[in-house]
Amino acid sequence: MQLGQKDRAEGVLGNLGWAYYKLGDNERALEFDLEAEQAASKLGSYRNEIKWLANAGLIYQERGDSAHAVQVYQRSLELATQIHSPEDVITALEDLALNSVETGKLNEASEYLNRLTSEVRKNGNHVEDLNVMLAQGTIAAARVQDEQAETSFRNIEHDPASPTSLRLGANYQLSRLYEAEGKVAAANRLYETTLSGYEAARAELKHEDSKLPFLANATPVYDDYIHFLVKQGRTEAALAAADRSRAQTLAQGLGLSIDKPPFKVAAVRSTEIARKTGATVLFYWLGAEQSYLWAITPQKTSLFTLPGQAGITHLITRYSKELVQPAIAGGSVSDDGLALYRMLVAPAAGLIPPHGNVVVVSDGSLSLLNFETLVVPETGSWAGSGSGYGSGPHYWIEDANIVSAPSLYMLASARPARSAKGKLLLVGDAVSPNPDDYPDLPMAGAEMKKIETHFASNAETVFARQAANSASYLESPLRDYAYIHFVAHGVASRTDPLDSAIILSRTGAEEDSFKLHARQIIQHRIDARLVTISACYGGGTRSYAGEGLVGLSWAFLRAGAHNVIGALWEVSDTSTPQLMDALYRGIEGGLAPSAALRQAKLELLHSGGVFREPFYWAPFQIYTGL
Repeated sequence: MQLGQKDRAEGVLGNLGWAYYKLGDNERALEFDLEAEQAASKLGSYRNEIKWLANAGLIYQERGDSAHAVQVYQRSLELATQIHSPEDVITALEDLALNSVETGKLNEASEYLNRLTSEVRKNGNHVEDLNVMLAQGTIAAARVQDEQAETSFRNIEHDPASPTSLRLGANYQLSRLYEAEGKVAAANRLYETTLSGYEAARAELKHEDSKLPFLANATPVYDDYIHFLVKQGRTEAALAAADRSRAQTLAQGLGLSIDKPPFKVAAVRSTEIARKTGATVLFYWLGAEQSYLWAITPQKTSLFTLPGQAGITHLITRYSKELVQPAIAGGSVSDDGLALYRMLVAPAAGLIPPHGNVVVVSDGSLSLLNFETLVVPETGSWAGSGSGYGSGPHYWIEDANIVSAPSLYMLASARPARSAKGKLLLVGDAVSPNPDDYPDLPMAGAEMKKIETHFASNAETVFARQAANSASYLESPLRDYAYIHFVAHGVASRTDPLDSAIILSRTGAEEDSFKLHARQIIQHRIDARLVTISACYGGGTRSYAGEGLVGLSWAFLRAGAHNVIGALWEVSDTSTPQLMDALYRGIEGGLAPSAALRQAKLELLHSGGVFREPFYWAPFQIYTGL
C-alpha cells in the first residue's frame, strides 16, 4: 500500500472510531481507535496518534478502566508537549483532570485543572473554556462547594455556544448536585430534562444501526435517576424510568409511539400487565453499584436489591462457559448455577406459583443467560423422575415456564396474531455455499421431515436445497404464515448485529447472496405466531443498553413476530430434530409456543441419556414481542 493510501486508511479507521463512540457503540469504537493509533504511530503522524489515543482513553474511562485511561492520556500529553501542540495539550489535560475527578483524586485533578486553565487562556477557545468550567464544577461538587458548582453548571446550560453533549453533561451534574443537597423536586426535574435531551437526540437518528447503541450514552443518567427514585421510596416511578429506557428502537420500528404518556407510565400499570400475560414478571436493572429486581404479580409489585453489575456479569460469564460444554461433569450441580438462582430469583421465589408462567425482562449481561438453567437448591420434581439425578437441586425449568420479553411497554401493547390458519413456511437444508465454513448439516433434512408431519400438506410451503435461499423467503407472502421455521447455519455479528445472518443457498455471483441478513429481515413485515431459528447463535451475541440481545431473534421481533425461538450458543445437529419434533407436537396438541418448547426441553432433560445436559436443550430461548 502506498503512503497516501496508508494515510487515508488510518484516517478512515480513526473517524469510524469517533463516529461509533458518539453513537454509544464503545466496543466497536475502541477496536477502530486502537487500530488507527497503531497505524498513525507507524506513519509518524503524531497529531493523529494523539487524537486516536484520546478517543481510546474516553472509552477506557467509561468502562471504568482508569488505569488504561491514564496511560493513554499521559501518552497523549507527552506527544502533544513534544510537538508543541497547544490544542492537544489542552485536550489531554482536560481528560486527565476529569479522570482524576471520577476516581476521587481531587488534588491531582486540581493540579491538572490549573495547568489546563493556563493553556486555555493562551489559546482563546470558548468551547474549551466551557469544558474547563464543567470540570471545575464537577470538582467543586465533589468538594461540597455547592454554590460554585451550581454556578458553573448553570453558566454552561445557558451559554448559546454550549454543544448539546456539554449541556446534557452539565444538566446531569446539576441533577446529582441537587440530589446531594436534598433538593428532591429540582433534582427530579433535571434528571427528566437530561433524559429527554438524550431521547430527543436519539430520535434525530435515521437508521437502526445508529439508534441501537445510542442510549448507552445515557446509561449513567438512567442509573443515577433510578437509584434516586428508589431512595425516595418511589419504586413504581423507578420501574417506569427503567422501562422507559427499554426497547425504544424495537418499539418505534413496530410503529408504537414511545413519546406519548402511555409509554412513560406503562410501568405504573405493571400489575395489569402481569394479569394480562398470566405471569409473574421479573424485571431487572443492572446498576454500577447496585442492581434491582421488580417482581410483578397481578396483585402487587415488589422491589428487591441485588449486587452491582460487575459481580453478576462475572458469574454469568463463568456459568455460560460451563453450559456450552456438551457434558458438565456428568450432571453434577453447578455452584455458579446455584449462586445465580439465589441472587437473581430466590428473593422473589415466594411470588411465583408452582409451575407458573414467568416473563423475564432482562438487562445487560442477563440477556446472555438462559434463566431455565439456573439451579434451584430445594428438592424438586427431579426426584423419582428417572432422569438419574435423584432428589435435590434441579434446573429452574422444572418449576416454571419462562419466556423473555423486551419491555413492559411491549407486553402492554401485545395483540393476538392475525395469522390464525396455522400455515407453515419451512426453509432449510440448503446447499452449502462453502463446505469449509458451513459444512452440510446431515440431520437438517430429517428435522424438516419431522416438522412437516405436524402440518397438512396444503398448509405448508417448503423450500429445501437450492430453493432454500434468501429470495425464496423475501418473495413469499410472509404475512400469511403463522409459523416460520429455518433449519440452517447461522452467524452472529458482534460488531454489527444487523449483519447477523441465516446461511442459505447461493443465488448469484454476489459475495453474500447466500446470506439472509438481519437488516433484510426487518424490512419485510410478518405476523407469525412463532418464528423458529434452528441455527447457532440465532439469539445473537451482542447486548445493547436498553435493547437487550440484538441479532436474528430481535430482527424477527422487529419484523412483527409475536414469538421467536433463537439460540444463545451452538446447537446440536443430533438433538435438535428431536426437540423440534416435540415442539410442534405440543403446538399441534394445543399448547402455546412457550409451553410447547418447555415440554420439548423437559423430554430431553428426562431422557436419561446425554441429551439431558443443558448444552442440548438450553441454547434455545423464546422471546415474546407483540
